[in-house]
Amino acid sequence: MPRKINSFFRMPAEWEKQQSTLIGWPYNKSDWPGKFKYIPRVFAQIISKISEYQELNLLIKNFKSKKTIKKLLKKNNAKLNNIKFIICKTNRVWMRDTGPIFIKDKNNRNVILNWKFNGWAKYKNYRADNKVTLRIKKHYKVNTISPKFKKKSIVLEGGSIDVNGKGLLLTTKECLLSKIQQRNSFLKIKDYNYIFRKFFGTKKVIWLNKGIEGDDTHGHVDDIARFVNTNKVFLAYENNKKDKNYKNLDENFKILKKIKIKLSQIKIRKIPMPRPIYINKVRVPASYLNFYILNNCVLLPTFNDPNDKIVIKIFKKEFKNRKIVPIDCSELIWGFGAIHCLTQQEPK
Repeated sequence: MPRKINSFFRMPAEWEKQQSTLIGWPYNKSDWPGKFKYIPRVFAQIISKISEYQELNLLIKNFKSKKTIKKLLKKNNAKLNNIKFIICKTNRVWMRDTGPIFIKDKNNRNVILNWKFNGWAKYKNYRADNKVTLRIKKHYKVNTISPKFKKKSIVLEGGSIDVNGKGLLLTTKECLLSKIQQRNSFLKIKDYNYIFRKFFGTKKVIWLNKGIEGDDTHGHVDDIARFVNTNKVFLAYENNKKDKNYKNLDENFKILKKIKIKLSQIKIRKIPMPRPIYINKVRVPASYLNFYILNNCVLLPTFNDPNDKIVIKIFKKEFKNRKIVPIDCSELIWGFGAIHCLTQQEPK
């Protein structure tokens, strides 16, 4: 198969104008053992904030639960006229990985990519999640492509990549190339580079090494590195040399520092990690990088940590034209995901 290809597609950056956000309502109590009672309230806060700024598609399992959900949303001052309820069975709520990924065609029209999903090559209950994109595509009224390589469906999660909308893509070797939780045994690094060029219009893939401790996805990039504009990356960094994250995050910093685009280096802003959080003696993947950029606003996960205030200041300085809304994710993170994990944007 030829490696050189002119893509007809482009994946917009998250900060580009959005039409709507996709979210799934939480039902799976086993994702937050012992803490599920706090979770609907956190989702209601997130949904309500998004509904202030744009349309939102909310997946619910049946009409029976709609009344209770609406009541909780009203309590959190949600703009209900901006929320569309869609009946769609899910196993989990992590729409960044299970929902559709939107790209633009050469005429700037939206196209849905329906990647295969296999429960992060770790969990067995993913059948409903693998069908989410095909079940809801009619609500978006756009063309759908199910990407393949050598006639095989490709597993790809939205949390494993981040783009700047201008041809750069961030990902990790740990997630896509490791034999642990292996998504696509038939793909090598050159094949991924080809796939990203074809479907996302990528000109350069930046391969970081590893993700953070406690991440059950085995190396998702949206916990460690995110584009905040076309040539600037927010990078998770651990200052405590004794912490397990120090070595891996420092290595990612060194990799990124060497990257040059048109003779200029990418700007890097180190974002401190919160203190290690353990729930039931299990370390969870708490990171400020799991934020979500939407129209006129950024939802930022916080963790009742001294670094919360420092990070909020950094975000306010970077996103001058957007309101920074901190969301306490101390309980939510027990599900091993935060705000970016549970949202998926539809570009305008």
